[in-house]
Amino acid sequence: MRTAANRLQPPVEVERDHILGRLDAPVTLVEYGDYQCRYCRRAQAGIEELVKERLPNQLRYVFRHFPNTRLHPQARLAAEAVEAAAEQGAFWDMHGYLFDHPDDVNRDALLRAADQFGLDTERFARELDERSHAERVEEDIASAQLSGANGTPTFFINGRRYDGPWDPDSIVEAIQQPLGLRLRLLARAFAGLSISTGLMMIVAVAVALLWANSPWGGSYTALWQTPLGVSLGGLSLSLTLREWINDGLIVIFFFVVGLEIKRELIAGELAEPRRAALPVAAALGGMIVPALIYLALNAGGPAAAGWGVPMATDTAFALGLLAMLGRRVPLPLTVFVAALAIADDVGAILVLAFFYTSDISFLSLGVAAGFFWLALLFRRVRIYRPLPYALVGVALWLAVLSSGVHATTAGVLLALAIPTRPPPRTPALLSQSIAAFSNLHAPVDGQRAATAYQQTVSVLETVLERLLSPAQRLERNLRPWSSYLILPLFALANAGIPLAGEPTHLLQPLSLGVVAGLVLGKPLGITLGAWLAVRLRLAELPGEFSWRQLIGGGVLCGIGFTMSIFIAAAAFSDPAQLTLAKTSAMAASVLSGTIGWLVLRNARSPSEQRTPAESTAD
Repeated sequence: MRTAANRLQPPVEVERDHILGRLDAPVTLVEYGDYQCRYCRRAQAGIEELVKERLPNQLRYVFRHFPNTRLHPQARLAAEAVEAAAEQGAFWDMHGYLFDHPDDVNRDALLRAADQFGLDTERFARELDERSHAERVEEDIASAQLSGANGTPTFFINGRRYDGPWDPDSIVEAIQQPLGLRLRLLARAFAGLSISTGLMMIVAVAVALLWANSPWGGSYTALWQTPLGVSLGGLSLSLTLREWINDGLIVIFFFVVGLEIKRELIAGELAEPRRAALPVAAALGGMIVPALIYLALNAGGPAAAGWGVPMATDTAFALGLLAMLGRRVPLPLTVFVAALAIADDVGAILVLAFFYTSDISFLSLGVAAGFFWLALLFRRVRIYRPLPYALVGVALWLAVLSSGVHATTAGVLLALAIPTRPPPRTPALLSQSIAAFSNLHAPVDGQRAATAYQQTVSVLETVLERLLSPAQRLERNLRPWSSYLILPLFALANAGIPLAGEPTHLLQPLSLGVVAGLVLGKPLGITLGAWLAVRLRLAELPGEFSWRQLIGGGVLCGIGFTMSIFIAAAAFSDPAQLTLAKTSAMAASVLSGTIGWLVLRNARSPSEQRTPAESTAD
């Protein structure tokens, strides 16, 4: 449930919550805090400054309890004491006192504080001893967990989680949201949508189709056929704009895919053989059966080379539709489809490398092998900076491009060479960070203060760099470029298909092979592969989803789109065949998405299929 990690649950209620500031203020800052948390205590002074001085008419502040009794054994007592004081109208008095006196959280000290505020100490003591407000504190804890708070302090601004810096200037910027920040937040919110990549590609496809079939369709073709060359001395490389995308930029996409595959093999769903057996077997079935269906209709014919077109799955679209179905899709099914898609990507990459190649230049392959060995050497001697790998990667791409092997192989090979390393020991890094900040408090003159500031920034940058391995950092940094630039550009450059032909063209063996392979072959092969793995006791079907839901997920994997179009471009040199293959892949993807959506929308998980008596027995 995505909202739990981003939205405040439940919203602020004036009758229930403790509010500091104007009740009708347009901005609400909610904190889940712990009175014995030193970070909450340090943030408190800045919050009071905001409410009382800097934003007195704009901001109201709400405090909710989230005591961490594992680290702070008396934190729950402090929370209940504040609620007892609130019954007598002194919530904020006791709130401030506990942050100012973090060591006074015991019964006697709390009673002295209550007497200092003029409270009825007998009533206060009785409610404290009887734990009259324990339920209220539990409600706040449940609210924190539902809202996705996993530490203190956790802040929400107008109901949305705020993960930025806690200093007053940063919070004021987040509240006032200048134009630049609004654009950044809007982009981040869009990128957080599971279907954002799919939406970008749908827009690109729509633009390409409208453009190619408009009176200006000639300009569409002319644009992508524009030659673009690079020269260095006597060396030169000239490709059309479409080729720069299909053989150049798309390599970055496959590099990111390679990093994802590597991550899954090291620490993901494919790391343990028994857990990997089900999605791998399903992926194999989902590649073999569509290819056989295609060959059954096209073997020996002029379109036989296109057998790889219906083998591929477009991961972005498949997972995007699963996310749109929300609670109708169990999380284990989404994990299964994601792991299946990763294994499917491995198969597509191998098919491209071994079956869709032109004349092989063994000299160029030897040069490529040398650069790959150099990248492995960099990893061996623990070079973690990205620049050496980037330089070797460019040289590796040029060698693979001239070898006749598909250029995407360079991206995957380079991804395999990028180093990973074990997770850091966070206590040591935390101590280093705290020590770096502590140096800023030393009383020094202006010049030394500036030097200390630069040293602190340098230390923190080093700590942040250690938290992620080079492979993780590259995957994080390149995924937005791959998802929101490269894939939409690929769709824009390749989806502009003239639609003026006869509909009967879709009844040709090539088209029937692609459509039948994706719409029928994919779910049949995936289900058969999974069934065999379970039958042979190589894997177990997770109890959280049913066979019918697995079939629905298999139907969604028939959305071939990006990868199908890419393989079609490698398989067919005849423009008419390529256009028909693209049209068929797009039609099959629409059919698979629609049918898969309907199947999953009406399918029930095993827990939903059980009768009330069976659920009670469980």
